[in-house]
Amino acid sequence: MNEKNFSLICELRHQLHKHPELSLEESWTQQHLMAFLKKHTHLEVVPRGRWFYAHYRSGSNLPGVAFRAELDALPVQDDISADYVSEIPGHGHKCGHDGHMASLCGLALELEEKGSDRDVYLIFQHGEEIGAGGAECAQLIPEKGIGFAYGWHNRPGMPKGMVQTMDGTLYYASKGMILHFDGIPSHAGAPEKGRCPAFAIAKIVNAIPDLVAPEHWEGQVFCTVIQIDVGEPAFGTQASRGELLMTIRGQYEREMDELQAKLETMAAQLAEKDGLTWNVRFCDEFPESFNSPGAAQRIRDAARNLGLPYREVPHPYRGSDDFGYYPKLAEGAMFEIGTGEDGPSLHTYPYDFPDDILPAAVDLMWELTRE
Repeated sequence: MNEKNFSLICELRHQLHKHPELSLEESWTQQHLMAFLKKHTHLEVVPRGRWFYAHYRSGSNLPGVAFRAELDALPVQDDISADYVSEIPGHGHKCGHDGHMASLCGLALELEEKGSDRDVYLIFQHGEEIGAGGAECAQLIPEKGIGFAYGWHNRPGMPKGMVQTMDGTLYYASKGMILHFDGIPSHAGAPEKGRCPAFAIAKIVNAIPDLVAPEHWEGQVFCTVIQIDVGEPAFGTQASRGELLMTIRGQYEREMDELQAKLETMAAQLAEKDGLTWNVRFCDEFPESFNSPGAAQRIRDAARNLGLPYREVPHPYRGSDDFGYYPKLAEGAMFEIGTGEDGPSLHTYPYDFPDDILPAAVDLMWELTRE
């Protein structure tokens, strides 16, 4: 990309960094991006409530291609020395979504100047950090008959500017799982007259190490206890309500679902035995992000055509990304670009997306729009 466009998207990223917004609150971010695209391109900008997309029309009959960027920031303090430090206390773009958005706008500038062999859809998605936006935005794929879908992420700990991808699972599936139990209160001196959920919850917690033991599963499976909340600080009354909060996670989505079923079966059996009622709720749900081999190969080919350094992802990552909804509906894959082998990690106070990897991201995405 040329110096003018690079300068434009750097300034855009800095503005986005200064005004971070949390998941489902990305109204300023959305309006700022839409204004940028309308000012600098002729792409059609289409608002869809909490998200929007921009459409480049090629006039060809080739399958369209979509690229996704995330709008949301994190509830993490921004501790950088740059003049574009976050103006919102306790909020920061600590995952680099500001860079992802800027790169997608950089692709829009390239499309404005160079065109493309196919229709291109730039999807600016809300709520990625809590798994709230991917399923909704991915419906654009069948709606528009899009053939390919791509996303990308910055990756600390690998050489700056290095591109990587892989076939198959790139990011694990995960979800928050909340088991709630209700019993019957009683005087603390007469516990036999009540129904206390603490024992059922304790048995589930104690069973977790065996449930997730590697010999039971094809891929890695995890169940992480987040919180146990039983009763109240009332020492004359036996606890009668309780919740167990867990994150369940799997290299393969089907195995995460199997773990969920085992936990629900155990909860039902223990509730019946102890005379409790129970229910289950879920939050922060992420599918497995599975790179289809054809889409991943197009990324490899694009990196080679551009002379960008490339390597295969050494292993799937335990973190999650709701981009996984897109490859369920089209040929799709994510790639990563290194931010440097040293420096802060994602989701930490000092992290700041490096502007100098933006050209590699923009050039690679534009190459993926070509036949």
